[in-house]
Formats: sequence, structure tokens, C-alpha cells
Amino acid sequence: MDDPTIAARPSDAGLRASVSLLRRNRDFRALFFASVISLGGDWFLWVAINGLVYEATGKALYVGLAILAQESAFFLASPIGGALADRIDRRKLMIACDLVRAVVCVSFLLVGPETIWLAYVLLPVLATFAAPFDPAFSAATPNVVDPDDLPAANALNGSLWGTMLAVGAGLGGLVSAAFGDDTAFIVDAVSFLVSAALLSSIRRGFSESRTETTEHPSIVDATRETWRFARRDHRVLSLLAVKFGFGAAAGLLALIPVMALDADVFDSGNVGFGILMAARGVGALIGPFLGHRIAGPGHRRLFPAIGLSLAVFGLGYVAMGQAPSLTIAAVMICVAHLGGGSQWMLSTYGLQVLVPDHIRGRIFGFDYMLITLSLSLSALVASAVADQIGAPNTVTILGGVALVWALVWFVLSRGVRRTGLNGSTSPEPDAGSEPIPSIS
Repeated sequence: MDDPTIAARPSDAGLRASVSLLRRNRDFRALFFASVISLGGDWFLWVAINGLVYEATGKALYVGLAILAQESAFFLASPIGGALADRIDRRKLMIACDLVRAVVCVSFLLVGPETIWLAYVLLPVLATFAAPFDPAFSAATPNVVDPDDLPAANALNGSLWGTMLAVGAGLGGLVSAAFGDDTAFIVDAVSFLVSAALLSSIRRGFSESRTETTEHPSIVDATRETWRFARRDHRVLSLLAVKFGFGAAAGLLALIPVMALDADVFDSGNVGFGILMAARGVGALIGPFLGHRIAGPGHRRLFPAIGLSLAVFGLGYVAMGQAPSLTIAAVMICVAHLGGGSQWMLSTYGLQVLVPDHIRGRIFGFDYMLITLSLSLSALVASAVADQIGAPNTVTILGGVALVWALVWFVLSRGVRRTGLNGSTSPEPDAGSEPIPSIS
């Protein structure tokens, strides 16, 4: 189904357009800074809890298990979270999730070397309440900005993740080393409270107007509807598939603290961990802006740009696994996440443009569910393998997995690469006879 409005939309996602959007749109500004503050606190906690787990156990496997505990809960809750994002007020949902997560973060004060098991209880609870928040945020963004501003909003949202990863993780390593892990837990709790206050000040609706006759399918029916929609629009299916493959390699992220803390690799403690995570954040900060530029006017080259970005992610980690020093490793991580940040936000932008509002929350819930499944399994395998052959070799192998998936995806997506965002869909013969909802 051709949609000429897609090609007509400006694709300006540069710094000037982004600053202009923040200046003009107070509601998006509140949404953006709510996420900035919350994410900064999250990365404080992430550095502290990973360092605490590895130092208490001395095994990479337990770091992987911590990630698996968190990501498994997110995976199981994502279909429910996506359905809730389409069923109830997204703003109220996000505020409620922030308030609950603030309480959970305070509970991390009880975690210590003798009670490390408690981290494996609290991390899944934290993830369960992130599961509705994240798809609600992605689904709400197109409603909080004008259509012409969506590329800039998308780039800013990608950059905020990278910015707060760089700042939050870097500071988190320093603060944890200087003041202890408890400080990081308190900072994260406060960040959720500030985020909730900012969200409560937003006046624009987070969803299109809903009528009293709007259907509210069950969680199972909503998941089936989401899958049918994706199968009938190969553009949507390809955007979901690229993130699933990205997650299959991204388990290597569990090995970043191992490489920083391991005496046989970099032996640099939480400060080194913070430096590596900050380098990752710098790449993720720049990547979305770079990706939107590579995609070209009207995002005509969106799908080739996504494939290229994923390949850069893989190549960066192949090199990082063999880096002889912390400095070179940091540079390679930065390069990898130029590609990772670009791939993530270009695929997110594509879904925001292609998917109508009434199902957008479910699509993003499904998207997060897929990548969470692949990432958590990858992290568990990566950490177990790293205990046998070492973290550097494991990182190199998984970087190669990302590179191979980029090549396979690029070949399999040749149809949507030719048509682009405003091309026609290719329905499956057994995908049902219902018409594909119009693209808004």
C-alpha cells in the first residue's frame, strides 16, 4: 500500500532540528528529560549491581544469570505491557511504573555480598514494570510530536539512551568506587520519582482518541493480532527480525564488566567498567544522528542503512575482543555502538511510521519481547562460554555472529530494500483476509 505522505516528510534529524524541537515542544521536552533522568539512574544501578555480582561470585556465569533473570521477566511481561499500552492511558501507566520502580530501587539497599541472591529477585521485579513503560514510551512519541518532527524526536530518543549510558555509567563507576553501591541505588530511586513528576506535567495525549467501542482483545488475542500484522507487512517483519538477530549477538554485553574487572584482561575495577560503558554510550549517542543521515532524504535508504549499521556493530566487537588495552577496547566499543545505536533507532523509526496507533504499543511490546528473548539466551551462553575460553574470545565470536546476521538479513530483505518505507506490502497467502490498517 503506497503512502505518499511518507516520502514527503522531511528527514531532518540533525542537531539543529533536534534543538529546535526541544525548544518548541514543551511536552516532548518533558517526555525527553523524564527519560534522560531515569536512564541516568538506571546506568548507575547497572554498573553497581554487575560489579557487586562479579566481585561476590568471581564467575562470569553469575553476571549472565543476573541478566537472564532480568531479561526473562521482561520477556514474559512484554506482551502484557504492550497490550496495556494500547488499552489504558499511556501517561498514567508510565507514571505508575516509575513509582513502583522507585520503591524497588530502594530495596536494593538490602543487597550485599551475603545477600547477593536478593539481586536475582529484585532485578526481575524491576524489569516487569519496565515492560509496560518502554513500549508505551515508543508508542506515545509520535503522538507527542508533529509528524514532521518525528525523525528528530527519534534521533533524540536514541541519543538520550547513549548520552545517559555514557554519563550514567561513567559516573556510576566513579561514584560506586568512591561512595559505595548504595549511593547508586538511591540515585536510581530518585530518578524514577523525578521522571514521574515530569510525565505528570505533559498536556498532549499519549494516544489517539479512543471511542467507547474500541475493542480490547485478550493478551493472547492481542499477541496473535500483532504477529498477523507483522507477517502481512514484510517491512514490519524485517524490522522486527533485525533486532532479534541483534539481540542474538548482544549477549556479549554481559562480558563488558568481566573484561573490565578480570585480573587476566584489563583489571581496571568499576572505573574501567564505567569507562567501557561510557564509550559504548558515546557511540550510541552519535549513532542515531549518523544513521538518519545515511538513510537519506525521506529515509529512502532506511533498510540498507540498517544492514550497514548492524555490520558495523559486529565488526566493532570482533576488534574489541582482541583489543590489547582498555583504551583500544573503549574505542572499538564506541565504533560498535555507532552501528548499534543507528540500527536500533532506524528500525524503531520505521515501526513508528508504519504501524497505526491502535496497535503500536503491542507491536513495540512484541519487538522488545523478541530482542529480550534472544539477548537473554545469548547472555547466558556467552557467560558460560567465557568461563571456558575467556571473555575476549567469546566477544570476538559473538561479534562475528552479528556480522553474519547482518549479511543474512541484508540478503533476505532485498524486497523491502527495493520498495522502502513507502513501498507495497507482500502478504503471506495464509495470513488472513483482513485489510492491512492504513499507515498514518
